Amino acid sequence: MLFASMLALGAVIGFVGAGGAGVTIALLTVGFHVPIHTALGVALAAMTFTMISGTISHFRQHEVLVKTGAIIGLGGVAGACIGAQVSDQMAGPLLTNMTAIMLLSSAILLYLKVYQGDWLKRHFPVRETLLTGRKLWIYGILAGIINGFLSGAFGIGAAAFIQLTLMVAFGVPLLQTIGTCMMIVLPISASGGLGYLFNGHLDFAIFIQTLLGLMIGAWFGAKWTHLAPRPVLKFFIVALPTSGALSMFLNH
Repeated sequence: MLFASMLALGAVIGFVGAGGAGVTIALLTVGFHVPIHTALGVALAAMTFTMISGTISHFRQHEVLVKTGAIIGLGGVAGACIGAQVSDQMAGPLLTNMTAIMLLSSAILLYLKVYQGDWLKRHFPVRETLLTGRKLWIYGILAGIINGFLSGAFGIGAAAFIQLTLMVAFGVPLLQTIGTCMMIVLPISASGGLGYLFNGHLDFAIFIQTLLGLMIGAWFGAKWTHLAPRPVLKFFIVALPTSGALSMFLNH
């Protein structure tokens, strides 16, 4: 049942084009009563492998700013390690609520990007030139630590936050934000996943079923994306994390 459920979820994630780490956590905790710490570890570990193929694909298309991604990713590794240790000390109910809040915040940001793009541009003006030099290192390490901490502590990829940060603070062009974001999430999820492994919160049987289900399902789901009307895609992009957050709030 777990593998079949992840297969279905993977198809939806591939169809929508979203990372789905937060929804994976919601399905594990609400649907299969997996302890929240274990669910976070499984989600981060699975995300590590799913990010590899995406990063390579975008790199081949010249859609990754390697230096910017490497600097932010370096800070992200440290942040994810700290986040995993903080998470290990948190009680299950509190951690569930915090993860749900982060997932809901991500859904709100996605809603603004998809439906309120003009409002977002007015309040978060995009930097016109690429950030370089000392500021790139200072801002990059700080941004990495913050986003890495959020991912490591609460198991979400924080992709929506990272992409907005790349455009607003680092001047990364829109086309390259997705690929660079994937490059950043890769070391963050690996570092966070290792933190949960060392803390004894990574169940390999659940991890294997989750990883295979998501990867196979996403492969099929991606083939349906071009067949769907744009309003349908927009709806699912926002509805997926929102439903995950609400289910965690209501059922923990």
